[in-house]
Amino acid sequence: MPKYTTSQLKTFETLIENKKFTIESDRAYPQVSNAMQQVLNSGILLPNSSAGSISLIGNSNFLTISGNSISSYLPYFGERQMNIDFSGRDSAIQLLGLMENYTVIKGKNHSISIKFDAKSKLESFKTYIILYPNLKADIQIVGATRSPISYSGKVELLDE
Repeated sequence: MPKYTTSQLKTFETLIENKKFTIESDRAYPQVSNAMQQVLNSGILLPNSSAGSISLIGNSNFLTISGNSISSYLPYFGERQMNIDFSGRDSAIQLLGLMENYTVIKGKNHSISIKFDAKSKLESFKTYIILYPNLKADIQIVGATRSPISYSGKVELLDE
């Protein structure tokens, strides 16, 4: 069982209570399919990446919660089923607006699970986040027209 300092637990508690934090991811974990495996075999992925684990270091990304509002820009790797904007403007997961059905559940070892529904301009998403007192974060996003994708990174408390 991980041991956390009193300071870590206090900071973590403040973060959860205030609902003002941002997550920057360092890895994306797309659902591996035949198409994703073909991308891997093509040799176009960056070093330290595979079809199931893609490095996001050097790629701008965020998921920010501020009160009942959500905003995000998360690079998307995976398959789309329909509803595609061919201009390329809708390739990332860009949530913006109010969250619905926001739920917080305490987990094992002081972790917190958060789930909510959110929308981009063209799509609805179910979002699941697990936060840990050492300020690590795991995100899973399930879109209405995309294969699921997960991210891992660090969470930061937003200034008031």
